[in-house]
Amino acid sequence: MSSSKFSYEEAVKKLNLLQSNKSTIEQIRKDIKLGQKCTNLEDMENYLHRTGVNLSTLDELSVIHVAGTKGKGSTSAMCESVLRHHGYRTGFYSSPHLVAVRERIRLNGCIVDKETFSKHFHDVYDRLHATQSFEGDMPKYFAFLTVLAYNMFLKEKVDVAIVEVGIGGVVDYTNVLRKVPVVGITALGLDHTSILGTTLPEIAEAKAGIMKTGCDAYTVQQPTDAMKVLEKVASNVQCSLHIVPDYKSYTFENGLKLKLPVEIEAYRMNASLAIQLAHAWMRKNKTHSLNNITNVTNGAIYEKVYKGNGIENNVITKLPNKTIKGLSACKWPGRYQVIETEYSTFYLDGAHTKESMEICAKWFEDNNKYQDKSLIFSATGDRDAEVLLTPLKFINFKSVYFVIPTAFKEISHKNDNFSIMEYRDLIARCQKNEATWNRLQENDKCSKVTVLECVSDALSCIKQNGDSKSVLITGSLHLVGAALSIIDPNLSEN
Repeated sequence: MSSSKFSYEEAVKKLNLLQSNKSTIEQIRKDIKLGQKCTNLEDMENYLHRTGVNLSTLDELSVIHVAGTKGKGSTSAMCESVLRHHGYRTGFYSSPHLVAVRERIRLNGCIVDKETFSKHFHDVYDRLHATQSFEGDMPKYFAFLTVLAYNMFLKEKVDVAIVEVGIGGVVDYTNVLRKVPVVGITALGLDHTSILGTTLPEIAEAKAGIMKTGCDAYTVQQPTDAMKVLEKVASNVQCSLHIVPDYKSYTFENGLKLKLPVEIEAYRMNASLAIQLAHAWMRKNKTHSLNNITNVTNGAIYEKVYKGNGIENNVITKLPNKTIKGLSACKWPGRYQVIETEYSTFYLDGAHTKESMEICAKWFEDNNKYQDKSLIFSATGDRDAEVLLTPLKFINFKSVYFVIPTAFKEISHKNDNFSIMEYRDLIARCQKNEATWNRLQENDKCSKVTVLECVSDALSCIKQNGDSKSVLITGSLHLVGAALSIIDPNLSEN
């Protein structure tokens, strides 16, 4: 691995060259609006085949597939941690990354190291590059990483892979899967409306597209019009659909107490969904489990949990110790995260929908203990900044910074967070956000508002001024990732 040809930096450079440019993204949105057929799944099947993985081989990968608008990342992370604490070898695919692209693919709870990532990356890339039908016949960024993840999980022989949907569900690249024993759908809301639709039922239908015949599907309480769609799709594909219980309804073995890393209602709801997904998979894989699970004597623990003890209608209510430990030990940075530094306390949350920003604003107000507050904000994609800023307008911020969501002004192709978005578009969006904020403040313009070219500039201002004891960083996971790459580049992994 000493050759630069096979280095991690070279892998990141090649990957970044696969990013979709602005015109490509706009064309995709136009095609969808015009009703053009989406070929994502056919394309993905082709890409996988070119790397030596046909759909029959992919069928051998046991997957828990998770879609939704809010909380699918934390739900997936908790589900993975529960299964790992029960002794399974896990794979986990999520997006986006915060600091390093390697975060998107995890084995046994660990971000894959540079050497492992590079080895698998170059193998997959070279196979795809050698089988091009024409120049540029390569998968784009997210599609490539999905191909890479599925290849890696098969070669590393994981027991179960927890796969988080990218956007939507029905035509998401991850949905090339034909056989999925368990699927989960988190809380639904309006997001990616230019692609998925402008109403909740339309979005629910897109997300429900991950349901497969014979799978066990689980979801949280949804708005009535969204739930009707989920029920209809489940009936059409002939799979079971269960609503997870309220978090307060769980009981625990041996009187143990469960302390979640984040004690807010939205996170508790995600925890309940994660519990059901993990235990549904273990029930469906009982024979496999008893052959592979560690620290089980004659299946005693498995039988104790599943022989009619605390299970009603395929919903578990009494939690074993390993499940409790898995939930308690789960780390999912960038969501309701607090980091203290010598000059400020940072509150980071990647909220990027109306509902999640309302939760974020309340979380910040409930946990912040300082009067001097600052906001660092950025919104990406097609999101309406006014919708996101409205819940924040009631917080008395002393300073507000609208920034391009990159750590530094100059980022090379070899950086994990390189973006091909044009500078003028990014800075124009910041300026538009500034105008929106000023309008929302009306005559009460109590905040000093600044537009800056990167996160490090905002942090330097805060540090130099010394007048902000608490800083909220929100609006985008890309922004949170850029901030973490400066404040906590190792994501506190010890």
